[in-house]
Amino acid sequence: MSRGVILRLAGLLQSWGETAAFPHRDTAAFPTRSALIGMFAAAQGRTREQALDPYADLPGTPSHHDLIFTLRIDRAGTRHRDFQTAGGGRPHGEGLRTAAGTYRSQNKSTLITYRDYLAEAVFTVAVQGPAPLLQHIATTLAEPCFAPCLGRRNCPPDEPLIIHTDIPNPVTALRTAVPLSLARAPAPHATHIPVTFIHEHPPAPGDAPYCESPSEPIDFSPRNRTHLLRPLWQRTEHLPTALYAGPRPIETLTHYIRKDTPCP
Repeated sequence: MSRGVILRLAGLLQSWGETAAFPHRDTAAFPTRSALIGMFAAAQGRTREQALDPYADLPGTPSHHDLIFTLRIDRAGTRHRDFQTAGGGRPHGEGLRTAAGTYRSQNKSTLITYRDYLAEAVFTVAVQGPAPLLQHIATTLAEPCFAPCLGRRNCPPDEPLIIHTDIPNPVTALRTAVPLSLARAPAPHATHIPVTFIHEHPPAPGDAPYCESPSEPIDFSPRNRTHLLRPLWQRTEHLPTALYAGPRPIETLTHYIRKDTPCP
């Protein structure tokens, strides 16, 4: 399981709901396992009810439960809250309904909602798992049935989304090869810079998890949506400043991807 896919999740806005509930939709500080699996399933054209089904047509019948994610936080981003209203201005009988199915009263017809986002964040993600499933994920992300999004449909990803479709030791590549899209240049004469990693398995024997995230999806269907807690390990690693992608990271990333891609 050492080979893997590497993705770059960057965009003007991202939102990775973790404990979201109407009227407040929160965001986690980094992409959740649930959202990433949902992105893959949508690219494959799977419905919410089918999203977690095993792949009977792939060798070994793999499923998304077999995937392991390692995140590198290149740029944490800035939290942004969007204030919205829903249902206002409509006559009684045409506005929002209550949980009991009746209509809200006229003086309560406007519902105030909040949406939290991460602005200008960048995450680089190593995805490991069964080879046939990884190949299917890479193929469908390149030509998706439903466009990938960064947590919400109004958050499209920047290019490039896919850094590597099949690379040995992807976690090592995050440490030693894949360019870093930092918010600012490293300090002069610095040789290494601290970068935060999020692991789904202990990075060293005996390490205790720093939190449990409610991001292990069990059912994506709207009426039975269920998630379980999953332990996460956070670790700061000092990476060489030579990985800094510079003030124009897209050009650096494009060059990096092309140099490892054989000409047709």
